[in-house]
Amino acid sequence: MKPKKLIFDAHLDLAMNAMEWNRDLSRPIDEIRERERNMTDKPDRGNGTVCLPEMRNSKIGLVVATQLARYTPRTSGLPGWHSPQQAWAMTQAQLTWYREMEKCGEMTQITNINQLENHIQLWESDLPDVSKPIGYILSLEGADSLVDISYLEEAVEYGLKAIGLSHFGPGRYAPGTKMEGPITPLGLELLKKMNEWVGTQHQLILDVTHLTDEGFDQALDLYQGPIWASHHNVRNIVPNQRQLNDHQIRRLIERGAVIGGMLDCWAMDIRFIDTVSDPWQLDIKLEHLIDHWDYICQIAGNTRHVGIGSDLDGIFGTEQSPWDMNTIGDLQKYETLLSQRGYSDEDIDNIFSGNWIRFLRNAWNRLPNHLDTEITQAH
Repeated sequence: MKPKKLIFDAHLDLAMNAMEWNRDLSRPIDEIRERERNMTDKPDRGNGTVCLPEMRNSKIGLVVATQLARYTPRTSGLPGWHSPQQAWAMTQAQLTWYREMEKCGEMTQITNINQLENHIQLWESDLPDVSKPIGYILSLEGADSLVDISYLEEAVEYGLKAIGLSHFGPGRYAPGTKMEGPITPLGLELLKKMNEWVGTQHQLILDVTHLTDEGFDQALDLYQGPIWASHHNVRNIVPNQRQLNDHQIRRLIERGAVIGGMLDCWAMDIRFIDTVSDPWQLDIKLEHLIDHWDYICQIAGNTRHVGIGSDLDGIFGTEQSPWDMNTIGDLQKYETLLSQRGYSDEDIDNIFSGNWIRFLRNAWNRLPNHLDTEITQAH
């Protein structure tokens, strides 16, 4: 049997699932689904696709794992916390869950180039994959939970490596998906602080996912450090504000960014309506995402700017995923699907993990030589 390729998934809301959905992600997926069989509090109950054993069995050895807690003002109908302090407290509960997974040997945090290289070497070794921890890079999806700018330094001290300013709705630092308008004054202050840290041990990756069109251009104009789009598809194929237009794709390519393709059906096919449509009836398959990847590759002229940012179990499950995907382990099917579409083995390696790894090497190799030792000792 041909060995599986290493997969790097650049967007998974693992701790949110663990803490707010009350899912024990250390258990098998069938057990998690069975425990939720009669629950009706959330539309995706019993339909989860992600757990740590499934990831490990499918060689998904590296992920960008989020902290996510949105603040919702009275004027917004979106679910969220009623104060930034509550949102911060939830992100700290999520952080504690990651720490517990580390104590159990389920996961290990990756904060610097030495840890990254050692972890890649581990997953390329002959040791059984079931015995290997899943490496995670910590990202904050939406900055709402930062009560003020000083909280960012605290987050960096515990290993935050990437941050997005917005999520859905009217964010404190920037408006997000389904909104218009510029980055807020608080967000501009945050970018100024982040710029002061470029090239230092506090350097952060800016994730442009969920920004408005105006906010996107501001962010790329203002931020001087590394930028990626962790989970974004193509607006030319799915014409809504959540996806990247050609101008944005070109700007990201110019900055050396990688764009992670996501598997939420409404981001893959414009016909899909949340909680109404059925992926099987619309015949939305895993292969649909290749259309988005291919579009970006044609603009770039190569396969070096696309990757996986699945967003699986990001407040949806199998009811809103491609019908030929049962669990996150089915990401491995992309090797055959991409090959059938004419992608070479090198191209597939790029998409599965190589592009994200190269991005991190480029970002982290430029940091001070003493950084790795300092962070490792602190960690």
